[in-house]
Amino acid sequence: MKIGNHIFEKGAALAPMAGVTDAAFRALCRSYGAVYTVSEMVSVKGLTFGDRKSRQLLALGEDELPAAIQLFGDDPDCWKKAIPMALESAPQAAFIDINMGCPAPKIAGSGGGAALMKDLALAGRIIETAVSVSPLPVTVKMRLGWDDSLRNAPQLARIAQEAGAAAICVHGRTREQMYSPPVDIEGIAAVRAEVTIPVIANGDVTDSATALQMLRRTGCDLVMVGRGALGHPWVFAEIAAALKGEPLPAVPAPEERLEIMVEHIRQICRNKGEYVGIREARKHAAWYLKGFPGAAGLRKDCGELASVEDALRLRDKALSLMIAQEREGSFCGSL
Repeated sequence: MKIGNHIFEKGAALAPMAGVTDAAFRALCRSYGAVYTVSEMVSVKGLTFGDRKSRQLLALGEDELPAAIQLFGDDPDCWKKAIPMALESAPQAAFIDINMGCPAPKIAGSGGGAALMKDLALAGRIIETAVSVSPLPVTVKMRLGWDDSLRNAPQLARIAQEAGAAAICVHGRTREQMYSPPVDIEGIAAVRAEVTIPVIANGDVTDSATALQMLRRTGCDLVMVGRGALGHPWVFAEIAAALKGEPLPAVPAPEERLEIMVEHIRQICRNKGEYVGIREARKHAAWYLKGFPGAAGLRKDCGELASVEDALRLRDKALSLMIAQEREGSFCGSL
């Protein structure tokens, strides 16, 4: 798949997730073969107001490239001003992604994200503005629509293509559906059939089997993985192998999984300082420990992490519980 001058091999991209896909997680997923990553979404209004945190969120490291930056907002004038500012903070960016799919009330309630699917004329003006001022390719991430009465993703996709977008990513649910029920694969396929530019499928891709099914049934050019990578960053290596017809790599043993968790937490703390980093790492620790013996108690411990030393003690506790179950013969040895 080609976006601008970038050609991406068969595999999966990492979806942008606010509060999750920071620099440490993006680099980790790239190390396992994510074909590209996307920054956490950043407000164009925040950028134009000189918000320091917005600029920090856009910073990209060499170990996570190629990477895109994702912006959101409903004011075309802000987009015109914000894009050059964004590229000052992220000069290595491969392309700019416009968020027209976020369902969060804080974003959609203020007119951004998925709310733009209720006003296709405004959405089109934003895409045209972004394309006109950006020296990089512009892509659009959308949902199937606002709700079941307004499932207009094919129309928005056509508008995006006509406005000069280089690619489209579609999450196979409406805004009203949030993250359930199961993704509508046929809805994504309808978007693929509407345009000639690359289309990336997103939603419920959790492993190599669901990735292959998504590509086969939609005809899309690539898949994007979001929640399926949480506590499971090696999913990108599995998907890449499956798409190339190669044997799937071995799943990390529980001990290795815990070491990946610890190193991930260390990197978050290196990037953000221990006080902030360890608190942001709590949710990642809980995802890594899913399925471990005593998971309920371990999740409680995750919520109380206050230092890297606490993370090491958590690792040791998880190992001890696993060994105890192995001795009892009640642990199967895989997670």
